Amino acid sequence: MAPQPADSAAGGRGDSGAESNSSSGAAGGAKAPQAAQPTEPDQRPQVPQPGVDRKLVRTALIEMTAPNVPDAAAQARAEAVAAGGYSGQEQVDDRRATLTLYVPSDQLDKALPLIEKAGKVRSRSQTAQDVTEQVVDVESRIATQRTSLSRVRALLDRATAISEIVQLESEVTRREADLESLLKRREALAGSVAMSTVSVRIAADGAPPVASPKEDDTLLGAFGDGWSAFVDTVAVIVFGVARVLPFALVVAVPACLVWRSRRRRRGADTGSRPPLPPVVAPPAPTPSEG
Repeated sequence: MAPQPADSAAGGRGDSGAESNSSSGAAGGAKAPQAAQPTEPDQRPQVPQPGVDRKLVRTALIEMTAPNVPDAAAQARAEAVAAGGYSGQEQVDDRRATLTLYVPSDQLDKALPLIEKAGKVRSRSQTAQDVTEQVVDVESRIATQRTSLSRVRALLDRATAISEIVQLESEVTRREADLESLLKRREALAGSVAMSTVSVRIAADGAPPVASPKEDDTLLGAFGDGWSAFVDTVAVIVFGVARVLPFALVVAVPACLVWRSRRRRRGADTGSRPPLPPVVAPPAPTPSEG
């Protein structure tokens, strides 16, 4: 019977809430979730949210055909520039074109449909590489390297012996080089994340698609690969010998002439010398007669 006053007390609190909200049922329904609210703020920071502040390196590949390849290449380039990007390597002729375009990553989804309007799309693909861990690792190593460099510089300021100064200056130079390397790596990662690479391949209408090489995992394919490697090796050796042979002849002919002349001189010196007298052994001592 003791719990009943608590229930009535709770009901009384619910009735007071009903007077303020003009409905006891509404107040009772609103009060249940309010009891669980204090625990939610403590749990939210502990739950990771995928996709938030991720560092992604995005690339795209578009293969298309067009009646006029140079015009299509110019249009694709113009769309990349209009999106805030730029054009990198290009190879364009009347039949085929290959372009490497760089587009801001936040504009990639908008720029791809515009680039595809330059011709008739034959195939498209996209990739995204998560480099968040690499970025975090580089940032941590940069902070550690800067702290270490500051400590070594402080030791250098307090050093008095010449040997200590020389050793600390060498250590400062080495750590500065390591820090510069880490900074360049961070810059490269930031550039790859900020700008997405779009590779565009354009072929003239009616041109056959470029066949991608396929690997043959059969025994015959392995034998063919081995034979190709053997032929390539022999060709490299033959070409190497052919290139070295002229230099070898230039060096070998004078060396052979010098060797023959020295051999002749040795033979002439040997024939002009008088023969040595024969060596006569001394007579053996006779035993004394007893």
